[in-house]
Amino acid sequence: MKLHEIAHSRTGDKGNISNISVIAYRQEDYPLLEKEVTAERVKDHFREVVRGKVIRYELPQLGALNFVLHDALAGGVTRSLSLDIHGKTLSSIMLEMEV
Repeated sequence: MKLHEIAHSRTGDKGNISNISVIAYRQEDYPLLEKEVTAERVKDHFREVVRGKVIRYELPQLGALNFVLHDALAGGVTRSLSLDIHGKTLSSIMLEMEV
């Protein structure tokens, strides 16, 4: 199934770093997120975009995972000519991941 079937996402960006949260619709789906949506899988999923490390933070009380993607925005909003890879677009790409 696609990630969007069991979770939604919020994003933000600062400079060349993107922050993506994946939040389970239902608390009982959080263990599946925790198991399947690893930093390594996210890095691979964004292999065309992310040049730096991906760090995952777990927020079990919220049923959420937060990912920090370094060197992911082609220099940042003010430096890049590409508007497609910033902020909210990345959350849509994340939710297309197979779990």
